[in-house]
Amino acid sequence: MDQATVQISEEQLDAVFGALADRTRRAILARLAEGEASVNELSAPFPVSQPAISQHLKVLERAGLVSRCRKGTARLSHLEAQPLMEAVTWLGSYREYWEESYERLDELLGAIRKEGSARTDPGRSSS
Repeated sequence: MDQATVQISEEQLDAVFGALADRTRRAILARLAEGEASVNELSAPFPVSQPAISQHLKVLERAGLVSRCRKGTARLSHLEAQPLMEAVTWLGSYREYWEESYERLDELLGAIRKEGSARTDPGRSSS
């Protein structure tokens, strides 16, 4: 894994993955990907209170995934995608490992198929 390509600190990475570990927070991020929203708008689809959504927003904000601003009397939240991109980059650094693992698996399956077809070769006498 090439650590030079990772721009996110270990603490930030922990915060991002911790925030993403909760399905409500992931749903909030998905909603915010459509555009900014108030706590009222964010809490509408969930069977939880507005204070609970505010707590989720605080976790997302600490992880750098959400920022909040005031527009008139409304306090709006919007998605900050950069930490997600950095987490994806970090995860992508394991791609080479998985690609090599899949290549080894493909080779093994090819060998098993070859061995199986040799056993069932119609040109061989079975009596």
